[in-house]
Amino acid sequence: MAQGAMAMDNQSMEFLCREYLKNNYIDPETSERLGVKRGLRNADGTGVLAGLTNVCDVVGYQRTGDGRVVPIPGKLIYRGVNINEIVHEAYEHDRFVFEEVIWLLLFGSLPNADELETFRAILAAHRELPEGFAEDMIMKAPSPNVMNKLARSVLALYSYDDDPEDLSLEGILRQSIRLIAGLPTIMVNAYQVKRRVYDRQSMYFHLPIPGQSTAEHILATYRADQKFTHEEAKLLDLCLMVHADHGGGNNSTFACRVLSSSGTDTYSAIAAAIGSLKGPKHGGANHKVMQQLGHIQAGVHNHRDEDEVREFLRRILRRQAGDGSGLIYGMGHAVYTVSDPRAQVLREKARSLAYEKGFEDEFELLCLVEKLSPEVFAEERGTKLVCANVDLYSGLIYRMLGISEDLFTPLFAISRMPGWCAHRVEEVVFANRIIRPAYKYLGVRQKYKSIEER
Repeated sequence: MAQGAMAMDNQSMEFLCREYLKNNYIDPETSERLGVKRGLRNADGTGVLAGLTNVCDVVGYQRTGDGRVVPIPGKLIYRGVNINEIVHEAYEHDRFVFEEVIWLLLFGSLPNADELETFRAILAAHRELPEGFAEDMIMKAPSPNVMNKLARSVLALYSYDDDPEDLSLEGILRQSIRLIAGLPTIMVNAYQVKRRVYDRQSMYFHLPIPGQSTAEHILATYRADQKFTHEEAKLLDLCLMVHADHGGGNNSTFACRVLSSSGTDTYSAIAAAIGSLKGPKHGGANHKVMQQLGHIQAGVHNHRDEDEVREFLRRILRRQAGDGSGLIYGMGHAVYTVSDPRAQVLREKARSLAYEKGFEDEFELLCLVEKLSPEVFAEERGTKLVCANVDLYSGLIYRMLGISEDLFTPLFAISRMPGWCAHRVEEVVFANRIIRPAYKYLGVRQKYKSIEER
């Protein structure tokens, strides 16, 4: 575009923005006065009850007899099973458990050995993309952001489905398994094309290897030499497992349920969830944690000095350091206040790999952020309880695995796909009512004026 045209465009946008701001404003105090539950949150910080689910329970508090909310150590329950029990099984018997969790979330029970073997084979058989899909839908339309490419690819799969509008239980389960199995391949292919087009680096497409777990498949197709250690694959499997679901009220799952309640197709509902997860207030937070870690490393002389780290965190909250947002990324959660069980699991299991791969400074610095942030929040903002969330450690784990930051949030999407699909099935089969909350109109009544009178 010519320079003059660009300048004219900027002037036009400034004009349009001024016109909007002149005629539009909503005072936040009005929301409080009218009892609007902004963010669908109650006054005590808990979520507005919007539905029922059998899929997942996120526990961060309990109510007393007089209705008070009392924070408790966090628990994450998949279909009645505490994730800590699943983690114990994974490491006690040295097994990959993500596929087992997919079954658990979708069907509501733990699979026996034969069911799990059959299910793993079904997933493996659907990892390869439809003929021509990579060439036509990924290579010919690259994206600088892999999350956008995931959403567009999911929508494109509609055209490769013989019955994409099938809302029967059989139809939705068939589509769900196809998406759960195929999204990792889409992610790696989209990243390779992004590397070639935007980063000017070589790209390579590896075919799926039969018999691999989802974590192994991701590492084998992502790495040029297809080599990885068992410990690396186990840690990635753990990340996939703890991110697999987080209740019906988290932003992306709720987005999926809202669209599902309208009767739309699976691909549209899941694409909406991916769009939600992209946001830095949701799934994009682990990327922000890594950027923040860089700010701390650069701004703190002695990374083991608690006083120096504490003062830098204080400057972050005061918008004097970091990205200027006043946020300590990786700290705080909508439900958990005492502890996030996912963060605890990842911290415990990541320690050995951090020291093995030379990331001990980064790991210990994040541990200090977790330790010191609550007292800084209390001093600066009067916040009583703030705990580390899952994003504080997940980004470092991906970095230790040699995974590009371009894939931090897409990996979250792959992990969460089973949860999205399980909630979609539940919404379509059992809820059967379109989600339609109310908004109060605040506009001033005005009469229509002819163009000559304006």
